[in-house]
Amino acid sequence: MPQHSTVDRALAAALATDTGTPGGKDLDSALDTAASLLAADSTSDAELARRGEEFVRRAWQYGWQPADVARAVRGRLGEDHLRIAARLIVSETRRYGTALPHRWPEQLRRLAAEEKAATAPAPSRFAQATTVLELYRLLTGLPRIEPAGPVPGQAPAVPVAGEPKTFARIRALLAKAEATPYPEEAEALSTKAQELMARHSVDEALLAARRPAADEPAVCRIGVDAPYETAKAVLLDAVATANGCRAVWNSSLGFTTVVGFESDLDAVELLYTSLLVQAHSAMSRSEGEARKAGRKRTRTFRQSFLAAYAQHIGDRLRAVAHEVAAEQSSLLPVLAGREVAVTDRMEQMFPETVTTRVRGVTDAAGWHRGTEAADRAALRPGRAEVSGGTGRPAR
Repeated sequence: MPQHSTVDRALAAALATDTGTPGGKDLDSALDTAASLLAADSTSDAELARRGEEFVRRAWQYGWQPADVARAVRGRLGEDHLRIAARLIVSETRRYGTALPHRWPEQLRRLAAEEKAATAPAPSRFAQATTVLELYRLLTGLPRIEPAGPVPGQAPAVPVAGEPKTFARIRALLAKAEATPYPEEAEALSTKAQELMARHSVDEALLAARRPAADEPAVCRIGVDAPYETAKAVLLDAVATANGCRAVWNSSLGFTTVVGFESDLDAVELLYTSLLVQAHSAMSRSEGEARKAGRKRTRTFRQSFLAAYAQHIGDRLRAVAHEVAAEQSSLLPVLAGREVAVTDRMEQMFPETVTTRVRGVTDAAGWHRGTEAADRAALRPGRAEVSGGTGRPAR
């Protein structure tokens, strides 16, 4: 068919791996040529979209999930590319109906909402074709990564009941903690939320002990965005370990893989997001106070703030963990068994890991303010085994 010929020629030119010159001029020229071919042939649109869905499907086979692809597009390209990627992803996954892995429906809902909210004016056919081809270059260049669950359509979806009532209460408490301007109230709300998480995890462990064959460690990925991504990864590691999970940060791809039991993974996503919101709110308040006093806060202040926040949150989480363990001493064998299962799964997925340390912690005021913010957040324990460790500020 004619449109196939146009698309084949355009993709052959745009996706060629041999760039010719070091500056990439040949690659840019090839992209312009390919975009011109597509712009001149309106009958190629449907076939071009179908090819895009094939590239998305290959990403699933390579271990990527919808949120992972969106994160890569947002980080390396632009909003126009993300809008097209969202459309392709939502369209491609319709073929599976309800046979989607756990967490995919929520990821797809967010992508669909982003696409619907886009208000950019319609570009010219040449500009649109260029954007599509740039996106396809990225999609076809995605590397294989460790799977974080089954591929859609090839395995039954994990049966998941509605959100537990406990989680609804936790969400409400954390939302109030994020919104209140009063540090003491934020601490009390956060502490109560973490207590509920800890007890919910214990309840899940009891249930698992009664039906061990049905409960195995699962995997999820959580984005860790720049700037100050190392400190954020340390914070996420502390939260993950506090909730009986293990975390491995992939700095080049901008996400952390978290291994744990399903309910614990939900708790990690929930708490990490809330803590990050509270950290940024506290940092903004500190910078506002500094500006009023005639002082300028810098990148080193923010880096030191978040590093201190992450480390001190980990310290507080460890303290809460000891309290929970003391109260539930009869459950120690069950909890230890779950920890072994999680560690085994993590080591199977990542046989080689290295420890990352936060560097550039040189602002004593930032460290002090970050520690104060962590004191006002409060939570439960953690061992930063994979991405943990920070340095004290240099004087």
